[in-house]
Amino acid sequence: MEDTNVYSSPEYEEFKRKLCRIIGLDLNSYKAQIHRRVHMLKDRWNVKTYDEYFNMISGDDKKLREFLDHLTINVSEFFRNDKQWWKLRDQIIPELMHKRGHKRLKLWSAGCATGEEPYSLAILSAVCGLDASVPVLACDIDQGALAIAQKGVYLKRQIINAPPEYLNRYFTTSDNGETYEVTPEIKRRVTFRRFNMIDDPFPSGFDLILCRNVVIYFTMDTKALLYQKFYNALASGGYLLVGSTEQIFEYKKLGFENAGPFLYTRK
Repeated sequence: MEDTNVYSSPEYEEFKRKLCRIIGLDLNSYKAQIHRRVHMLKDRWNVKTYDEYFNMISGDDKKLREFLDHLTINVSEFFRNDKQWWKLRDQIIPELMHKRGHKRLKLWSAGCATGEEPYSLAILSAVCGLDASVPVLACDIDQGALAIAQKGVYLKRQIINAPPEYLNRYFTTSDNGETYEVTPEIKRRVTFRRFNMIDDPFPSGFDLILCRNVVIYFTMDTKALLYQKFYNALASGGYLLVGSTEQIFEYKKLGFENAGPFLYTRK
């Protein structure tokens, strides 16, 4: 049986405080699932004390990368849950362009991980004819993930949902066909930024925000706070798309209207 008392021990509280100071990650905002992962990795590494655990993470970039990957499981792919993407392409983005009367839409991928989501959004931006001078904002707290994203190189399995015409137009392949790199045209359509959703002030005026498979890890109180921040970050008539396991049950209290499965709009 799992011993959850360790999650509230003084030693673990100090570990969390020190970790927050060096990487800005507040583990107190996350559900028990994340704390289990912290301790599973501690056991896997055969670390006996939290001081040893912290010194290992803070003193070795490779260990820090492994720690963050284990917590967040940054597994993604281009056009994940593809029906939602085609709705954005065929309905939502054209509607926003018509509503705004111009092609300079502000798009944000919040919690962008290793870049598959914002690059997918940038491809739709190009396909729909949006102004390239307004790049997709792509944010994540994980500097290592952002570094991978900026390179824009992905394995074949990560682009499995991309239509063939998109692969031919917006990617270049390696000689053996095992890796695909996003073209410079699409890279220019994305601006990456390190961002802490809990502590950093949110930018505003967005027409479309994607925050998918991120909020699921947070506590109920933190979720409510973040959804309110996303509402405030949207321009009137803007849309928020969340993950397929992240339905906002009390969206009306926040001011949202339901615009379809996992899609919400600011009145």
